[in-house]
Amino acid sequence: MPSFHDFYLSLVRGERRGVGAWALRAGLWWVRLPYGTAVWLRNRAFDRGWKPATRVPVPVVGVGNLTLGGTGKTPCVEYVAAFYRELGVAAAVLSRGYGAQAGMNDEAMVLEENLPDVPHLQGPDRAALARTAVEELESEVLVLDDGFQHRRLARDLDIVLVDATRPLASDYLFPRGLLREPVGELRRAGVIVLTRADQAGADSVARQRDWLGRRFPDTPVATAVHAPVELVGADGVVEPVESLRGKAVGAFCGIGNPEAFHRTLTDLGASVAAFRTFPDHHAYTREDVEDLRAWAGRLPPDATIATTQKDFVKLRVSELGGHVVRAVRVGMRFLDGEEAFRGRLREVVAKLPRGENEEDRSEREEGSD
Repeated sequence: MPSFHDFYLSLVRGERRGVGAWALRAGLWWVRLPYGTAVWLRNRAFDRGWKPATRVPVPVVGVGNLTLGGTGKTPCVEYVAAFYRELGVAAAVLSRGYGAQAGMNDEAMVLEENLPDVPHLQGPDRAALARTAVEELESEVLVLDDGFQHRRLARDLDIVLVDATRPLASDYLFPRGLLREPVGELRRAGVIVLTRADQAGADSVARQRDWLGRRFPDTPVATAVHAPVELVGADGVVEPVESLRGKAVGAFCGIGNPEAFHRTLTDLGASVAAFRTFPDHHAYTREDVEDLRAWAGRLPPDATIATTQKDFVKLRVSELGGHVVRAVRVGMRFLDGEEAFRGRLREVVAKLPRGENEEDRSEREEGSD
């Protein structure tokens, strides 16, 4: 029995056929109109200054998307924060903290594990978080996670991620589709990144780049992949991702795009014997863990359990049902457009009152690549 989440996705993507599915999509098409009107009015209010945006005395870089579900924001936030850290610029990450029950949510825990020297502040009022980061932490640049729709905090650069496996040209505004805003709002973006480009096919990526280039000719478009970096375990073990090749794997995840994780495993050469999904930002309970143990116990004796780092940081279990558990840690790697992307990041901090000039910074950055 599919969950409502799976049913909804298959419906809006046109995978469900028949008169009933057609009628439901038609109804959702009409329901999208009041939602779209509200989004349009809100954006125009910010564009024209009727709703004020808070500006802080340091640059703010937003990383976000246009769609519901995952596009790989966390690896991009990590890339941006690490870029500024390598430049010697004190960065802090600000996020809403969706899914947090007590303390940090899964994305914050992943960032803390991978970038322990970069502060991460969470809360619904990101303008207040920005002031705290500047006044108390002396941050020199702020990275706003999932911030494209959060217009209360003014930005100097908006990075918008587009999942190349889900082309914008064939999507609809919520609830008929997964668009949070009309595609035209990409005019606010300073750079667009097509993520998971390796999973979409070269022809599809080329068509999407051409489509975006015609609609937004002044906005650079880069392509990137979420490349598996290593496997990590609760016992501190780190293994190469190649160790999954040829192995039977039972996998589970609670992320916005579970299909992408499945493809990552198969691309690594793993034989996925069973695959379970949970809602995005799922808070695992004791009952969930016991259920996973029972599920894992039915896997082949030599199987490995694989999950995402976002799920792993909430569980921290070394085994399930007698099978070792490993998290796949991923990082963002550019296929093209990286220099233009990094150039936009450099422009944001070029006027910071620091002891070295931009040429010195560029030389040091090239030396760190």
